[in-house]
Amino acid sequence: MVNGPTIRPTRISSLATYLPPGILDNKKLSQMVDTTDEWILQRTGIHTRHIVDKGVATSDLGAEAALKAIAQAGLTPADIDLIIVGTTTPDMFFPSTAALIQNKIGATACWGFDLAAACSGFTFSVGVASQIVSTGKSNHALVVGADVMSSIIDYTDRATCVLFGDGAGAVVIEAATEPGLEILGFEHEIDGSGAPALQMPAGGSLRPASHETVDQRLHFVKQDGQTVFKFAVRKTEEISRRILEKHGVSPEDVALFVSHQANLRIIMSAANRLGFPESKVMLNIQDYGNTTAATIPLALEDAIKQGRLKKGDLVLLASVGAGFTVGSVLLRWAF
Repeated sequence: MVNGPTIRPTRISSLATYLPPGILDNKKLSQMVDTTDEWILQRTGIHTRHIVDKGVATSDLGAEAALKAIAQAGLTPADIDLIIVGTTTPDMFFPSTAALIQNKIGATACWGFDLAAACSGFTFSVGVASQIVSTGKSNHALVVGADVMSSIIDYTDRATCVLFGDGAGAVVIEAATEPGLEILGFEHEIDGSGAPALQMPAGGSLRPASHETVDQRLHFVKQDGQTVFKFAVRKTEEISRRILEKHGVSPEDVALFVSHQANLRIIMSAANRLGFPESKVMLNIQDYGNTTAATIPLALEDAIKQGRLKKGDLVLLASVGAGFTVGSVLLRWAF
């Protein structure tokens, strides 16, 4: 008889982020496209966003966050045995951004891959890494959520260009060392019928790059805002309720609700449906915009800095992204 793998609880043991220094605020945007600070704030809640300099790639941001997260965990890059990068904006189709980050940080004894789940890239990657660590096949997994959204944004399209920014976050996932302070579980799903509502139409095998696709501006994000809004509010509530009910906890038990930071109205609409008071909802979209796979780690770090996230707190993460992708993670904060 062959014994199955030993399942052990896992935890997030460190967290770090990185933001490029360049800032694009609403005033600057209003000089680039027909919009105003008031229009943007009313519809999205965003005031500023960080934007990379020309030539700075997703792997550059991810490597900065990764090195800080590894050091914070008391490790060296040589200790990392798995790298998962959630990203919508890989440096290139191949090699993977995970491989590029591995080389940049000097992690000489690991394997890894990119995970494409758009704005759910971080929650999906945490779930996958947790499962691999739980079996003992990895001891120190590095999860990076990083995106240079400015590289695929059409700054003549006010419906999308006001939404996005650039940034990165990283966590180390290891076996839990204190009972209860662990990743309790995750719930994820995908719905490919939502692809037309939020996509970058060209650049893949269906529509390879050509003069025609470039002239038609098909290498930029295209979005049906109303469809995305309604789906995001509904599914954020559904996936959150599903994981809370599965683990027998109520919204009252949750210390902090950290939703993907896509739109202020989406976050608060879902939070209100779930019964979370604003005091339990983490918001920092005003400072960074939608950094896709980086929003949740950026929000977690700001929560720590503000004294709103402490060891032992029950935390609910939730995300909805293009595809559509839907994700949630429930955990007790371990440091």
